[in-house]
Amino acid sequence: MTTTTTTTTQPFPFPPLYNFPPLFSPQPNTATRLAQLQRWSSLILSYCRHYRLWRLSLIDAIETPLFYNAALNRRLALDDARDVIDWMTRKEGGERAEWVGGDGTKSLVWVWWRKPEEWAGIIADWVEETGQKNTVLTLYELTEGDTVASQEFRNIDPTILQKSLNVLVKRGKAQVFGIEDQQGVKFF
Repeated sequence: MTTTTTTTTQPFPFPPLYNFPPLFSPQPNTATRLAQLQRWSSLILSYCRHYRLWRLSLIDAIETPLFYNAALNRRLALDDARDVIDWMTRKEGGERAEWVGGDGTKSLVWVWWRKPEEWAGIIADWVEETGQKNTVLTLYELTEGDTVASQEFRNIDPTILQKSLNVLVKRGKAQVFGIEDQQGVKFF
């Protein structure tokens, strides 16, 4: 699994459904399958949020407690995990995931426990609350500075930060300038 930072050392509190063996097998009934996909989506989002995981490598994640319940000796098969993620990428799944790269391998995925638009709103609120309007901040200050120490977006993945700042630029609330690792942002 890929992560920018892990901020918690507490184990993830799996829901009771995690100990229900049929969760790990695709259900043939359409209504039951939809409920199963919704539960897997919720579990994946909660797990990634808890550990502040931005991307998952399914090949690696399939061996972790997220997809493997050792107490039951049950695991979600890799193809079934891809099916869940595929569902999460669609409108019906809330567009809460996005495959990385267009090579068709479906092995690396962004998990949007907060979508870039949601992060943009959180950052914009922080800018307003802290009086940072018309201030220039480096991306380092915005993600790792002392002023963001208690913020949920601290240590956000750089790609997600860029996507979120692009949302603010399109809304006319920010301007990003500079080159690659020396970028800054001014908020309006």
